[in-house]
Amino acid sequence: MDREFLIDLFADFGPVTIRKMFSGYGISADGINFALALRAGLFFRADEHTIPDYEAEGSKPFQYSTRAKTVTVNSYWQLPARLFDDSEELPQWARAALAAAQRAKVKKRPRTKKVASNPATKRVAKKSVRRVGKAKRAHR
Repeated sequence: MDREFLIDLFADFGPVTIRKMFSGYGISADGINFALALRAGLFFRADEHTIPDYEAEGSKPFQYSTRAKTVTVNSYWQLPARLFDDSEELPQWARAALAAAQRAKVKKRPRTKKVASNPATKRVAKKSVRRVGKAKRAHR
């Protein structure tokens, strides 16, 4: 799939951002990635709310192989082939994929920022540990 094909495909959905990613493209709307266009096909973001729809269509989750094993990524499912020709239904599936991506973003915990350590505090802490160590040895 090339970039122009993807732009045409999502025309009825609304504006999307298409960026190079891995061996294909990442597709996002409102800054949230909701689809992957790879050599293996077009995969939409899915979750417990939307996976049954993909299963009913006979779709499979995204998989890739490493030297040791095959990895299944259950958060992205292959878009049913019939939807490539259905300009009315494809935007509904795209909106559902975007909603699944938004739900996943909400579920993620915010990253905690590491507090910059004060070198003076480190020195005091090291001295305290040394003093405690000396005190224990003295009491033995």
